[in-house]
Amino acid sequence: MSTQKPSKPFVVTRNQGLVIITINRPPWNMMGTDFMDQLEQLLPELKSDNSIRSVLFTAEGEDNFSAGMDLKQLVDKVGSKMALEALFDQRLRVLSAIENLGKPVIATMFGYCLGGGLELPMACHFRLAAKDGCRIGLPEMDLGTVPAWGGSARLTRLVGRMHALDMILRAKKIDGPEAWRIGLVNEVVDNSKLKARAIELGLQLATDIPPLAMSEIIPVIIRGADLSQEESLRMERQAVLNTMGSEENQEGMMAFLEKRKPAFKDRQS
Repeated sequence: MSTQKPSKPFVVTRNQGLVIITINRPPWNMMGTDFMDQLEQLLPELKSDNSIRSVLFTAEGEDNFSAGMDLKQLVDKVGSKMALEALFDQRLRVLSAIENLGKPVIATMFGYCLGGGLELPMACHFRLAAKDGCRIGLPEMDLGTVPAWGGSARLTRLVGRMHALDMILRAKKIDGPEAWRIGLVNEVVDNSKLKARAIELGLQLATDIPPLAMSEIIPVIIRGADLSQEESLRMERQAVLNTMGSEENQEGMMAFLEKRKPAFKDRQS
């Protein structure tokens, strides 16, 4: 009797300077151990390849972005504290690597975006939600536990303590428009246009934004949020010094003077 070979946990495609990572376990698109293992191996390549200018996380099908972690795999590790800590340490590493990729990362959100299916998008820099049918939340309280992939920290920073407490303590699931209202997502898009809009944004970021300046300002914004204003200003000043006089800085200024659109090239180093 033949057994069906499991599908790849995600599929990677390229559209000019945009890399699209599609979670490939429909309909729930669970993010199991193989997903995290392979994603952790991929991220250093995405970071070091200067021809890659932006990244998009989406999911196969039209039903759900992701219902989060495969709970069957979690149950197998509950009896071992060491195994649990290793499991969650990896997820924290992977999401931190996404957040600190130095390139803009986008996530589409549709259907279930629960647990890890929200925590991964919160590590991204842009979140686009479907207008209808989203179920966005951290429902770990319903399982008698708490968010484990940095969800409480990132949600609080994004929407504030009041909304974070409301969502987490009540295991509350919100839709796309409500997520936009509280500041959790950047845009709400008609379902049929969501993925196309995400690709459009990814290509814009990959072609229109100067890559050196982009790689300098992302950590200023992300890390600077947890620093004093004085320390954040020092980071900003260093970013200015690192970009002024660069090839793309000269191109940007010449384009402004010549009243044309700048043509920023891929970083060479």
